Amino acid sequence: MSSARVAFAQINTTVGGLAGNAAKILQAARAAHAQGADVLVTPELSLTGYPPEDLLLRPSFIEAQEQALRQLSADLADLAGLHVVVGHVAVKHLARQQQIGTRYNAASILCEGRVLGTYTKLELPNYSVFDEDRYFVPGGEPLVFQVKGVSFGVNICEDIWFDYAPQAAAAAGARVLLVPNASHSNLGKQAERVEVARRSLQGTGCALVYANLVGGQDELVFDGLSFVLDAQGRQVAQLAGFTEGLGLVEIDASGAVTNVNHLPATVQVGEEEEVWNALVLGVRDYLGKNGFPGAIIGLSGGIDSAVVLAIAVNAIGAENVRAVMMPSRYTADISEIDADDMARRLGVRYDSIAIAPAFQAFESMLAEQFAGLPLDATEENIQARVRGTLLMALSNKTGRLVLTTGNKSEMTTGYCTLYGDMAGGFAVIKDVPKTLVYRLAAWRNTRGDVIPERIITRPPSAELRPDQTDQDSLPPYDVLDGIMARYMENEPLESIIAAGYPPAAVELVVRLIRVNEYKRRQAPPGPRITQRAFGRDWRYPLTNGFREAI
Repeated sequence: MSSARVAFAQINTTVGGLAGNAAKILQAARAAHAQGADVLVTPELSLTGYPPEDLLLRPSFIEAQEQALRQLSADLADLAGLHVVVGHVAVKHLARQQQIGTRYNAASILCEGRVLGTYTKLELPNYSVFDEDRYFVPGGEPLVFQVKGVSFGVNICEDIWFDYAPQAAAAAGARVLLVPNASHSNLGKQAERVEVARRSLQGTGCALVYANLVGGQDELVFDGLSFVLDAQGRQVAQLAGFTEGLGLVEIDASGAVTNVNHLPATVQVGEEEEVWNALVLGVRDYLGKNGFPGAIIGLSGGIDSAVVLAIAVNAIGAENVRAVMMPSRYTADISEIDADDMARRLGVRYDSIAIAPAFQAFESMLAEQFAGLPLDATEENIQARVRGTLLMALSNKTGRLVLTTGNKSEMTTGYCTLYGDMAGGFAVIKDVPKTLVYRLAAWRNTRGDVIPERIITRPPSAELRPDQTDQDSLPPYDVLDGIMARYMENEPLESIIAAGYPPAAVELVVRLIRVNEYKRRQAPPGPRITQRAFGRDWRYPLTNGFREAI
C-alpha cells in the first residue's frame, strides 16, 4: 500500500518576528527533507507568531507577512517533493487604498516554489484567552491534497473541537488530518487535547498529525507536546514539552502509522515539573525576545522570592541574574542568612542594601502630616515602596528586568503593595497559588538542593512589622487557595460553602477579590499556568456595585 512520510515541527516563534519565524520554518523544512519527509506540518500562524492581536489591524503588517510568505515559498523551492504546511494570515484587500478587508486564519501548502492550496480556519475561539472573532472571519472549505497516494486534509486547532471540519475533510477524501495548532499550556491541557483529537477522528477513518507551537508569548506559554494518532485513535508518537522538536512518521493510505524516528508514544511528567518548565520557558522567552540582558530579584529569605530566583537561574543562567536583599528593622537575622545561603548555592551576584535610611527619611518628611495618627499599613507600605524604588533604580541603571515575586494567592487578596513589591516588569508566579509554590520548592530541591530547608518550613511573613505572619490577615493558604480556585471558576458561593469551606473565610476571600481588582489591573504580566488566570481570562469591572450574599 502507498505511504508518505510526514514530519511535524514544534517551533518557538515570536509574534511579528516574520524573518526569524520564516527562518525557523525553513530550518525545519530542510531537516525534514534530509530525513526523507514528503510533508511537513508547522504550527498555527507559524509565520506571524500567535497571537498577533492588533498587529492584524495594521495594513503594513499584513503586507509584510504576505511578502514574507512569498519569500518563504521561494526559499523552499529547492526542497524537491516536500509539501510544507505554513500557518499565516490570508486576506482579501479592499480596492480602495489597499485597505485590509476580510482576514482569515489560514494555512497554505507550499511546494517547490508554488502555493498548492490554502485552508481557512472555520471555528474561531472567542473564550478564555482567545479573541479570534475580533480579527478573523470563518472559512472552512475543505482542502485535500495527495502526496504519494495518500490523501491529506487540513484543519486548524479549534476546528477539531467540533464535528464539522474533520468530517468535511474526510468526506472530501482525506485519510490523514494535518492539524496546525497554537494551543497554550495549562495544567491538564495535554490529556484534554489528545482526547479531543481522538474524538474528532471517530467515524472519519483518518489518522491525525497535531503540530503545536512552543514558547512564551507575553502571558501565554505554549508547551508543544505535538503528537500523532493512527486511524484507530491510538497515540503513536509525541514530542517532548517546552522545547523545539521535529518528529517523523510514515502513514499509509489506510491511516496506519509507523513511528520512523522512534519517538515515545506519550510523554508524561508530574504536575510540579510541568509548571516549573512552563515558568522557566515563560521567563526565558519574555526576557530573551524583548532583549533584556538579565534579571534582578528582591530576595527576602522567603519562599516566593526563593522559587522565583531558582526559576530565573534555570531560565537564563546564574551569570545573568542578580539578587538584592533589602533588610529593614523588622527583617529577621535568619532571613538574611538564608537569602545569602541560597544566592551562594545558585552562584548569583548578591547584594544587601539596608532600607532604614530611606524609611527614616520618609518618616521624617511625613511626621507633621501623620502627627496624632496611629501606625498602620501605611508604614508597612512605605517600606515595600522603598524596596521597589531601589530595584527599579538598579533596573534602570543596568537594563536588567525586575522579576516580581508575588503569588496568585496574594494577587487574589491584595496582600501586596502597589509600587512596592508589585513594582517590576514580569510577575513570574502571579498565577501560582501559595500551596503550589511550596510544592514547587520541594520538587526543585529533588533536582538539586538549592532552596534552604528553613525557607520552606518557616511560617510565611512579609516582615513589615514585629512578629508578623501572613495568617494574621489571611485564612490558612489551603483554605484560601481552595476558595480562590472555586470562585474563579464561577462556582456558586453556596456550593463553595457546601464543599466544607467556612462561611466567614468565603466571605472574606470574596470581598478581598472584589476590592483589590484595581491592584491586579496594575500588576505586571506573568505566565499563565492554570485554567483561569488573572489577566486575559479575568475581566471584572473596577467600578462594581454587585455584592453576593453569603
